Amino acid sequence: METYIKVEDVEKYYGSSGIITKAVERVSFEISKGEFIGIMGESGSGKTSLLNVLATIDTATAGHIYFEGKDITKMSEDVRSEFRKENLGFIFQNFNLLDTMTLQENIYMPLILNEEKSNDIIKRTEEIINILGIKEVGNKYPYQVSGGQQQRVAIARALASKAPILLADEPTGNLDEDTANEIISIFQKLAHEQEKCVVVVTHSRELAEQADIVLRLKKGKIADDTDSGEN
Repeated sequence: METYIKVEDVEKYYGSSGIITKAVERVSFEISKGEFIGIMGESGSGKTSLLNVLATIDTATAGHIYFEGKDITKMSEDVRSEFRKENLGFIFQNFNLLDTMTLQENIYMPLILNEEKSNDIIKRTEEIINILGIKEVGNKYPYQVSGGQQQRVAIARALASKAPILLADEPTGNLDEDTANEIISIFQKLAHEQEKCVVVVTHSRELAEQADIVLRLKKGKIADDTDSGEN
């Protein structure tokens, strides 16, 4: 398969004045369209720092990241911001839903920010809500539904912009086993049926085992036991 994302010798350091923390150290890997990637590691292994650099939320100290051959590490902040809006969908561990909005309104937000037409917004969110099975709770507020339903809404919001790249930070960390398995199944379908790049940072061995490729980070580096799944 053709490489869609290429990470080349990426490093991320924090600190100054002689006190430097190497969060990510010379990490390299490639991702193709339709692949589900799991990034595993203990707390402090650098996996969230790596995800933030991939997401252009943070900048790499050294190295390069290419999306379809374009080096995002050389882009200005304005260009990176536009890149995020057009290409990246985010799913956070704590969902980041707005309690003052209904679940459906939370899903609308990316499209409203992109100044899309009202009819297009309604049509697209209805499709996503049906796929994720949350139509019956669309008019409720986040505090009125379960963690699993909130997570589905967070996924729906990330998908609303039709971003080709989906990034998730510990998306099943707060969920029960059955709900977590359902979320994993959704990620697989997004990658394999819709050809999205799905990159998930996780502590969960069960989630990682369902990924096409597993990257194991240890002290900021990819461990030698990196392996591939069977999908």
